[in-house]
Amino acid sequence: MSNNLHQAGVKLLKQLSRHADVVMDAYLAGSVSETTHDVAVIEKLKKSGILWRPEPDEALRLKRSVRALLEEALSDERNRQIDANVGSAFSTIKTLADHYKEARHNIDYSAAEAYLADLSEHVYSFTDSLRYSIRVLWSRINNEFGYVGSISAKIRENELAQSQVSELLNGLEMFQFSELSDIAGDIRELRRLLVTNLQETLSQCTQEISAVQGRLLELLGRFRQIQGRTRLLKGFLLHTDLHPDYQPENHVAHKHVPNLFNCADAMIKPASVDVNNSQHELVLLDVVSKVKAISRDLLPTKVREHNVATTMSDVEDFDIPDNPLKLAVDQYFCEVIDSGLRQSALEYLHVNKLEWEAENWLYQVIGGYEGLPDEHKVYFELEPIGEPDPIYNGNFMIHDVELWLA
Repeated sequence: MSNNLHQAGVKLLKQLSRHADVVMDAYLAGSVSETTHDVAVIEKLKKSGILWRPEPDEALRLKRSVRALLEEALSDERNRQIDANVGSAFSTIKTLADHYKEARHNIDYSAAEAYLADLSEHVYSFTDSLRYSIRVLWSRINNEFGYVGSISAKIRENELAQSQVSELLNGLEMFQFSELSDIAGDIRELRRLLVTNLQETLSQCTQEISAVQGRLLELLGRFRQIQGRTRLLKGFLLHTDLHPDYQPENHVAHKHVPNLFNCADAMIKPASVDVNNSQHELVLLDVVSKVKAISRDLLPTKVREHNVATTMSDVEDFDIPDNPLKLAVDQYFCEVIDSGLRQSALEYLHVNKLEWEAENWLYQVIGGYEGLPDEHKVYFELEPIGEPDPIYNGNFMIHDVELWLA
C-alpha cells in the first residue's frame, strides 16, 4: 500500500513539473482554455485530478488542493480563504486518539503506530493551518486590504476578516484541555501531542488572534472616518455641480458666526515651558534646583540645658499570652489523644459549652491541624464533613470536621 502511494505521488509531482506552464496559466487566469493547449496534456491533467470542470459548460479550473498548495508556496496575498472549521478538527483528533488507545489496549502495535502517525499529522496540520490563517490575516492588515480599490470594499473585507476571527475564537473555545487530558490519560505520546504541544500552540495563537482583532477594529474605524469625509466632499461637489452659481456668504459680516466657521486657533497660544530650547537650560535648572532644595539655615538652633547621657541595656524579655481560642483547640487535640476516639469538633464545642462561634472554631481547628509539624501531623487524621455546593461546581461546603488518631 505504501509503495503504491509512493509511486502515485511521484507520478503526480512529475506531471505538475512537466506541465507547469498549463498549471500556472490556470492559476493566474482562474481557468484554462482547451483550445490554447494540447488536448492530450489537458486530458492527462483531468485524469490526475489537477484540473476539473465545475459545470458542463464551464472552463477547466484548478482543484482547490492544488490552488492552496500554490498560494501557500507563492505567499500569494490575493488568497483570502481562511479555514475556520475548528470543530471538525477537534472531533477528528478525539476520534483518532480513541482509535489509538483501543489498538494499544488490544496490543495491536502496528495499528496503534498507524493511528498515532495519523493523529500526529492531524494535530500538526491543524496547528499549521491555524498559524497560516493568522499570517493571512496579518498580511491583509499590513497592506490595509490593498487588493481592493474602494473604501467600501476595504470595509467589507475588514468585516469579513472580523467574522473569520470570531469564528476562529469560537472554535478554539471548543478545545477543553481537561477533556483532552482525560483522553490522553497516562500515555506519554498522547499527552505530548494533545496537552503539551497543542495547548502551548493554541495559547499563543489565541493571544495573536486577539491582537489581530484589535488591529481590525482600529483599521475599520479609520476606514469609516475616511469614508465619512469622502462622502462629505462628494456631497459638496455634487451641490456645486447642481448649483454652479453658488457663492459662499460673507460669514464675517454676520453678527452671529456659525460654530462651524468659528473654529480658528487662538492668535496667542498659552504659555508653556519649552524644554527643547537649549538657551533656557540654565534658567530651568536654576528653577528646579530651588524647588527641590531644602534649606534649614533659617531654622533656630535648639540648645539643650544639660547633656543627656544615653545608656545601652539588655532588652527585657516579654511574653505574648496565647490566644484563648488556640488554647481551647490544643485542649481539643489533647482530648482526642487521651480518649483515642474519633471526635467531632462541633460536638466538642457544644458539650464543653465554649463561647466561640462555630465557624471561627472550625477555622481554628483546621488551622491548628495544618500548623502542626510534619512529624506530629502523621499521628492525626482530619476529615471534613460537608457536601458539594449546589450552584458552583468544584466548591465543597464544610459543616463540621472530625479528628482522630491515625
